[in-house]
Amino acid sequence: YGMHTSILVSSIELVIACLYAQQISCFPSISTFNSTLIIFVNCRQFALVSPTGEQYECLQKQLRERIDEGCGETIYVVGMGTDGGDYGLDERDMEASVATVQSLCEQVDADLILLRERTETAGHVRDYLIRRRVGEADFLEVRVAVVGNVDAGKSTLLGVLTHGELDNGRGFARQKLFRHKHEMESGRTSSVGNDILGFDQEGQVVNKPDSHGGSLDWTKICERSSKVITFIDLAGHEKYLKTTVFGMTGHMPDFCMLMVGSNAGIIGMTKEHLGLALALNVPVFVVVTKIDMCPANILQETLKLLQRLLKSPGCRKIPVLVQNKDDVIVTASNFSSERMCPIFQISNVTGENMDLLKMFLNLLSPRTTFKDDEPPEFQIDDTYSVPGVGTVVSGTTLRGLIRLNDTLLLGPDPLGVFIPIVVKSIHRKRMPVKEVHGGQTASFALKKIKRSSIRKGMVMVSPRLNPQACWEFEAEILVLHHPTTISPRYQAMVHCGSIRQTATIIGMNKDCLRTGDKATVHFRFIKTPEYFHTDQRLVFREGRTKAVGTITKVRGHKNIHPIYTYIWFLEIYPNGNCY
Repeated sequence: YGMHTSILVSSIELVIACLYAQQISCFPSISTFNSTLIIFVNCRQFALVSPTGEQYECLQKQLRERIDEGCGETIYVVGMGTDGGDYGLDERDMEASVATVQSLCEQVDADLILLRERTETAGHVRDYLIRRRVGEADFLEVRVAVVGNVDAGKSTLLGVLTHGELDNGRGFARQKLFRHKHEMESGRTSSVGNDILGFDQEGQVVNKPDSHGGSLDWTKICERSSKVITFIDLAGHEKYLKTTVFGMTGHMPDFCMLMVGSNAGIIGMTKEHLGLALALNVPVFVVVTKIDMCPANILQETLKLLQRLLKSPGCRKIPVLVQNKDDVIVTASNFSSERMCPIFQISNVTGENMDLLKMFLNLLSPRTTFKDDEPPEFQIDDTYSVPGVGTVVSGTTLRGLIRLNDTLLLGPDPLGVFIPIVVKSIHRKRMPVKEVHGGQTASFALKKIKRSSIRKGMVMVSPRLNPQACWEFEAEILVLHHPTTISPRYQAMVHCGSIRQTATIIGMNKDCLRTGDKATVHFRFIKTPEYFHTDQRLVFREGRTKAVGTITKVRGHKNIHPIYTYIWFLEIYPNGNCY
């Protein structure tokens, strides 16, 4: 079953196990396995049945490492043999092995949840989900961007998932998610929406809408949850493309859920959104909606076209139709590879296959691990002015650990200056907390600063980083589409993280660029300097022109005369005190 497999091997059989892992995987080497649990013990195949003290310590160490690499969880298969073919345990050995695994979980402070049990030629095999226990004020967070063409059923599906009530076929479920009056009137999303779905330790949904207004209490959901799925609801209409691109770059989703209407098929912005996810290296899974109203022949034609698109040279995905719980476990186990693409067929009216989608979401793990000992860095994607609280910023912690009352540097301003700022309070999903870790989204209330002084794209970083704003940078870009040619002095919108600003091409290593060309391009922002790193992904677009790339070189900001820094500082802090 590819990845997430528990293989018990002796030290002599190490080479055989590695060769076998390469054979069963669609990847070139075992080093690319993100969540394969390979336990090396100097013992016989059934080490879990009656391990010695040394073997037990080895098993415990390896399990702890795998949970850390899986950001708090991993899938463990009991009964798998060393060669992958002759596996299975009898009843007595299985019970002894499970008792050992349960003991290991207690040692690493984790829960053991049975996913499935199957009978093979040599005995029984069980798949378990091992998830680390979290405190009441903490939870695992996975961000899923929801994209697809207009009228594909994105907001309706999120309404059904988060509120637990089926749609009536006329937009009942989506009305609970819209933020603006014109969205309710037109039935179309025009802004970036956020909704959450909580799962407890047993994998059960904990969302309980209020019986009167039907609203969700995010604080109660987070308190009861061990994992929270954050849905980033994006717009499907073409005129809101810049909002969708900002949601994909600024909100840093772990995964992308591409919605396709079974009756309409692959039309409009479907390919555009899929290409955007591929360009940003975000793993994609597909949800085909409205199967209750679609004739069988039309549904099959849509699935055929979808599979052809996913297998095309531009995507190179492995499409898998998910039809039962076994398919869910196998696809979720291998999904972090970015090659496999599960396809779900659901109905928001009848609820068909909705349980499979929820199970899949429960098994998703964050893709990136973060270290708390790194200097903290936080990117801002929205600002608010809350009565009685003051200025509030929301965004994503890129790295490090941010605590209450920490002093960070906020910037860059239009002059490229970073100023000290104090974190007054922290909220995660509307729940007050004392600290946030890398990869988590949060909102900070800041002391003594006006909302007008903060914009999207600014960052809050540790003074240890000595941040420098920059006007110019170089990037390796690939032109996905352009009607004519691109030459120096061409201007377009650059999306990089939460940064969204027009930039001018002031030089490149080719005379001109056409569709499909690659080049090293020198950019310059036209309005304000920004803060970013090398190796960050960017999207470069203007009208029908689209290009993607990676930043390779950042050119530092020139020093500003101290008098301008002092004047701007006094505008924000008239008393001269930032604390």
